[in-house]
Amino acid sequence: QVQLVESGGGLVQAGGSLRLSCAASGRTFSSYRMGWFRQAPGQERAFVAAIRWSGTYYADSVKGRFTISRDNTKNTLYLQMNSMKPEDTAVYYCAAANGYGGSVAFDYDYWGQGTQVTVSS
Repeated sequence: QVQLVESGGGLVQAGGSLRLSCAASGRTFSSYRMGWFRQAPGQERAFVAAIRWSGTYYADSVKGRFTISRDNTKNTLYLQMNSMKPEDTAVYYCAAANGYGGSVAFDYDYWGQGTQVTVSS
């Protein structure tokens, strides 16, 4: 089992940048496939990015602007967000998967509590 805690959210102007972090407990962090999702008010939780042994994967809406990475020595997942837009405003969640770790929330077994990101125009 793994516990996940996100940090780094906040208020940023359009065009700006933020870096989210997700600290994981446990000694087997490197074995999990990891992902970022986001949920805006009144909307479903949506895939943002995932990182697996095979590579990194992004939603079309963030491709070229966001970068997912991980540091297994620090048990930490990151999401670097650049050229941010008002439509990026949401609560961002990190998630860990025992299995495939794809682009749907159902793939993931563990979730953090979320961190709010607000992009002003």
